[in-house]
Amino acid sequence: RFTGLAAFLAGAAISIYYRRRANLQGGRVSSREERPWIYAMRSIGGLFLWLSALVYFIQPAWIAWASLPFPLWLRGVGAAMGVLSVPLIAWVFRSLGHNVTPTIVTRREHTLVTSGPYRYVRHPLYTAGMLSFTGIFLLSANVLILVGLGLTLPFLALRTPYEEARLIERFGDQYRDYMQRTGRYLPRLKKAAG
Repeated sequence: RFTGLAAFLAGAAISIYYRRRANLQGGRVSSREERPWIYAMRSIGGLFLWLSALVYFIQPAWIAWASLPFPLWLRGVGAAMGVLSVPLIAWVFRSLGHNVTPTIVTRREHTLVTSGPYRYVRHPLYTAGMLSFTGIFLLSANVLILVGLGLTLPFLALRTPYEEARLIERFGDQYRDYMQRTGRYLPRLKKAAG
């Protein structure tokens, strides 16, 4: 449990640091242009997910009633996934720099990032988050965290096309070409020649 907590806190600290830095360097952006119902449901699901994870790490007895009988090896896999997500989260935020925003709105000085993990995947921050919280679910073996994932992930998937439409508005054919080379959440498999 302590390994998972350390990974969770490290990922949160990286996110907070880079988001704060981006707001200081690039100015704040508004969430008003995001679809209100997607933003609301993603926020509610995300809050539920974060709170259930924190309760598990701080006072697991409070949610022990929702435990699943996972074998120790599967819980170990979850801990490893959480630990592996930390360098991925750091790589994503470092690559994004001041471009990171909490909404689908781009910053005034936004640039198209196609290096680092963005060389392979268009939304690696979502991938890193899925890896981290899936790891926490497996480690905790707790239904509440699975419910949080179930509330959050569909709305991230619904949000992605709107986000990509905004990026096409901003970067045009450059973003369309980038979409052809990369996968949305996972690297695109290369087609066999011939």
